[in-house]
Amino acid sequence: MLDTLLELGAAILLLIFLSAFFSSAETALTAASDARMRQLARKGSRRAATVEKLRKDKETLIGAILIGNNAVNVFASAVATSAALAIFGDSGLVYATLFMTILLVIFAEVLPKTYAFNHADRFALRIAQPIRLVVFILSPLALTVRWLAKIIIGHTPASEDERDEELRGMIELHGEGADAEGEETTAMLSSVLDLGDVKVDEIMTHRASVSMINADDDPEDIVRFVLTSPHTRHPIYKDSTENIIGVLHVKSLLLALQKASEENNLATLDITDVAQDPYFIPETTDLFEQLQAFRARREHFALVIDEYGAFQGIVTLEDILEEIVGDIDDETDVALAGCVPQADGTWLVDGTITIRDLNRTLNWDLPDEKASTIAGLVLIESRTIPSVGQEFRFHNTRFTIMEREGVQITKIKIAGDSGKSEMAVLNPASQETA
Repeated sequence: MLDTLLELGAAILLLIFLSAFFSSAETALTAASDARMRQLARKGSRRAATVEKLRKDKETLIGAILIGNNAVNVFASAVATSAALAIFGDSGLVYATLFMTILLVIFAEVLPKTYAFNHADRFALRIAQPIRLVVFILSPLALTVRWLAKIIIGHTPASEDERDEELRGMIELHGEGADAEGEETTAMLSSVLDLGDVKVDEIMTHRASVSMINADDDPEDIVRFVLTSPHTRHPIYKDSTENIIGVLHVKSLLLALQKASEENNLATLDITDVAQDPYFIPETTDLFEQLQAFRARREHFALVIDEYGAFQGIVTLEDILEEIVGDIDDETDVALAGCVPQADGTWLVDGTITIRDLNRTLNWDLPDEKASTIAGLVLIESRTIPSVGQEFRFHNTRFTIMEREGVQITKIKIAGDSGKSEMAVLNPASQETA
């Protein structure tokens, strides 16, 4: 009798050990770092490669582990019940239930899972090969159970939005408690995900601010204009600014000037001969798509047009990169051209400044869904053509109209305001409409 009880006790301990193994394996393989496993696998670690293979089919992996875990738990409970009944009679059922519940919870669930969670990477590497054998043996049964589950409850794959939100959440978690460099990395990663949601018309330089060249101008005037300009590319138009026939690159102009100087005849220089063909894109193109197009075409400069083919502005490769990494300044750049701080803490800005640039410069959060420029935001929110001197308050910001040319708002004074964000006219003047 005693020998039998010892054998049953040894069997129960073995089954609890196996249950602990399955429980800890499930936790370790699901909590292990994908990035670390990928790096170790690239360095030649066979165990890391095994972990990656197992995690590629998580449903089969988890199914096999759960089948093994539940099988040994049920078997261990059955053995314990049999031993308890032999010792205590009918009351042994209660004793066996309490005894096995305590053992399984503490030694087969809590302790092994806690250890596996705290040492997920190392433990996953350690048990990868044994679990691979278990999955191989139990995969037919796991696939059968998985098939039955799909029939009973169905299967809904994760949508693109859900995967995007999961990735954004991982980036935010990665940036929690990070230093300045980590915060910048987090912001860059988030900006990459935003490229598909931002259209080129939201970051483009509006046509009113684009330096353009008239193809009919005197060559000397064109050369003088280009050499004094901070830009390296200029659209060329003929007869009308809507009729853009090319894009002049400073490097191409300098090569043409060298050739003309060798012939001592600058008058023969034809700007249209050295200009590149214009590259037009619709204003509804998103930044991710446009970045791919720039790379494929080996272009850095595009002309934005609306649905009617009218010229709206320009967008460059640098504009898109700045959406990811922040402002990229060179020796000709101004912090934000057209945005001048005033002594009273306000800002005097051009109406053509984009809301995104202003938000980035001042760390504000003005909405840019309905308008891309500051002047456009004032027009939309005020629902009128405001007069010079008129003030508005909306989105916790004060806007004072300083200059206007016709119906175009050219200068606005803006200041942060702690008042209500609803639109309000603070200094009403004679309202003019178009």
